[in-house]
Amino acid sequence: MNQHQPNNPLHGLTLQNIVQELVDHYGWEELGKIVKIRCFNSDPSIKSSLKFLRRTEWARKEVEQLYLDTFII
Repeated sequence: MNQHQPNNPLHGLTLQNIVQELVDHYGWEELGKIVKIRCFNSDPSIKSSLKFLRRTEWARKEVEQLYLDTFII
């Protein structure tokens, strides 16, 4: 684990990688059911999702938590 942020399991992961791995794992439809945000349900794309998640802290935290629950914990 990285010495600079030993308690941060997301350290070194980009938001784009997180979203892409979740889409690969769940697909857009299931991801939109789990995290109820428009960019996952209406004409979804990585680009639109990243734009929204970078501006919206609560949604980014939900996505990050889903990633942790799915792949880390």
